[in-house]
Amino acid sequence: MTDQPEITLADVAPIDVLGTEKTGTYALIPELLMNILNYMMEKNLPIAGPPIFNCHEQSPEAVKTACANGTARVEICWPVAGPATGSGDIRRYTLPGGRMVHTVHKGPYETCEPTYLAAFAWMQERGLSVTGPIREMYPNDPLEVPPEEIVTEIFIPVG
Repeated sequence: MTDQPEITLADVAPIDVLGTEKTGTYALIPELLMNILNYMMEKNLPIAGPPIFNCHEQSPEAVKTACANGTARVEICWPVAGPATGSGDIRRYTLPGGRMVHTVHKGPYETCEPTYLAAFAWMQERGLSVTGPIREMYPNDPLEVPPEEIVTEIFIPVG
């Protein structure tokens, strides 16, 4: 039996990031994360928080279709502090803040679906709809913790 995740509304501040994106499947996430991290390390740029995946597909059905067809818009970014510029496919920009549904999934990334379904049901009960890319923030490293300890913070912009 799994526990129901805690779901809340949060006011999220804008975040300055270095990011990149590609079209394909969500299997691109680790590669893009490492591309940005390597760039930041080479340039000695300060990392200001955990990495973020912005999911531009805004429903479970759209996610499944985009992944199956290889048409997912995979956007990965790392929060950055101070002066930092991108190069090539990596650019600096600000993720917008705003009112977002927040929940936390604990366990392997591929088991997030029930947490998302609970969040979408919670939103539906309150008359809220998705207004922008859904964010996943990864506060711990799957290479350093067992799969059952992996944490994914989920932020869904709503209106």
